[in-house]
Amino acid sequence: MTEHGYSAADIEVLEFDTAVRRRPGMYFGVGPGSPKLPANLLCTAGRHVLHPATRVAGEHVLRGLVTITSDSSFTVSMDQPHAWGVSGGPDLGYFGSLLGPEWWQLAAVAAISRRVTVEMWCAGRGLRQDLSGIRPLADPQEFHPAEGSGTRVGFALDPAYVGQHFVLPTDLEDLDLHGPDCLEPAGPGYVLIKDVRHGQAAPEILHR
Repeated sequence: MTEHGYSAADIEVLEFDTAVRRRPGMYFGVGPGSPKLPANLLCTAGRHVLHPATRVAGEHVLRGLVTITSDSSFTVSMDQPHAWGVSGGPDLGYFGSLLGPEWWQLAAVAAISRRVTVEMWCAGRGLRQDLSGIRPLADPQEFHPAEGSGTRVGFALDPAYVGQHFVLPTDLEDLDLHGPDCLEPAGPGYVLIKDVRHGQAAPEILHR
């Protein structure tokens, strides 16, 4: 006990996924019961494309596609540059997953998902991994990728967390993928958002 009434023993260190689920406002700006959560989750995922970690890419340079596949699932694809490490693949992140701290915005969405599929490819080599939240269900597996370098992450959100009546928004034009702290000038990057959940052609909304 210190003069302030607590000591180091009173400090609880949380794993990343536990921290997200307990304190979602720090990552999404709102809690699980908020009507703003569906839109904010899309913004959080899309924001990684336009505002990735410095180690990943510069701001406003990546190009991405967010595809809404159902009321509670969507996929983020981007022309993510990769530089495989000495092991011939990416450095593994949380719990040995393909998502590490430099992917924290996507990892935050993964933390409240029941199933996540991550694909990364570069220089003719591709790795795919299925996760429950951000915890791997198996080691990354090889697959034959398309040319170039990229990343695709599919999310199926956890109804036990977001609620049985959770629905991703249909009004996609007013989503803010930058946030109030964006001071960088616009670059060549963009995020295209496409809604295919009802099996019909839908407008594609471009965010820069």
